Amino acid sequence: MSDNPQAAPPQEFRLPGHDVLAITGRDAVAFAQAQFMNDVAALADGQWQWNGWLTPKGRVIALFALLKFDAETLWLLLPDAAAADLAAKLQRYVFRSKVVLAARGELHASGAFAAPAQASGARFAATEYGIELDFGGDGGARRMRLGPATAPDAAAAVAQWRRSDLQHGLPRLRDAQVEAWTPQQLSLERLRAFSVKKGCYPGQEIVARTHFLGQAKRGLALFDADGTVADGAAVEAGGHAIGSVLCVQDDAVLAVVALDAPGQASRAGEVALRPVPLLAGLAR
Repeated sequence: MSDNPQAAPPQEFRLPGHDVLAITGRDAVAFAQAQFMNDVAALADGQWQWNGWLTPKGRVIALFALLKFDAETLWLLLPDAAAADLAAKLQRYVFRSKVVLAARGELHASGAFAAPAQASGARFAATEYGIELDFGGDGGARRMRLGPATAPDAAAAVAQWRRSDLQHGLPRLRDAQVEAWTPQQLSLERLRAFSVKKGCYPGQEIVARTHFLGQAKRGLALFDADGTVADGAAVEAGGHAIGSVLCVQDDAVLAVVALDAPGQASRAGEVALRPVPLLAGLAR
C-alpha cells in the first residue's frame, strides 16, 4: 500500500461502519489459525477469505474478511463490529504469542458499483488509492477500497450496497444478532467462511458435529417485503412460526428459517414476505 494514497475516484462512496483490525507479529498466522473458524494457514500472501470468531458454544461473535499480506501481517475487515472492542476481547487469548492487535482507525472503507481495477476474486491489490477488494457476485460488480477517508457520503448508495450484501447471503450482525447463531444457521458454507478440517478453534466441536451429523435444521432465506420489517421479527408461514428476521435493508429481508419450512408466501407480523433466491458468487 502506498505511503501517500491518492484521493478516491469520484464514483467511490464512503461505507460507514466498517473497521479494520490489524494482527501483526511472528505468530500472527498461528494466533489467527487457533482462534478463527476458517483455515488462515491455507491463504497465500495477497489473498483474503471470509472468516469469523465463535464462542465456545459455536455462536458467531463477529464475521469478517481476513486479508493476509504476509506471514506476519493480517487485517480483519469488520462490517459491523468495532475493531477496538474485538481487539480487547482477543487480547485475553494472546498469552505468550508474539502478536500485536491494533485497530487501524486511519483506514476507512469506500465502495463502488464497478469492477476492481486490479483485485480479482480472493486476491486483493495495493493500488494508489488503497487496498482494493473484489466484492462482486452474481448481482453485479462491486469493489471496496481501504484507505484514507476521501470518498463522499452517499446514503442511497450505502443502502444499495447493504442490500446487495443481504441478497448475496452476507449476514450483517448487530446488537441482538451477535452470539445468537451458529455458522450453519447463517448458511456460511455459501461463503466458504468456516472449516471443518483444519483443527481446533473455539466452537469447532459444535461446527464439526453439526456438519458431519447433518444436524443443521435452520439456514438463511431471503425475502422481498411489502412493508417495513424489524430485525428480530418472527417469520410465519401457514400459520406457524418458521424463523426470525436477521437483518433488513429496504424491502430485502434476510432471515434464519427452518430448512424444512414450506416454500410459500410468509409474513412478519402484518407484512407479507415473498421468498426469492439468494444470489451466489460472493464466496472467496
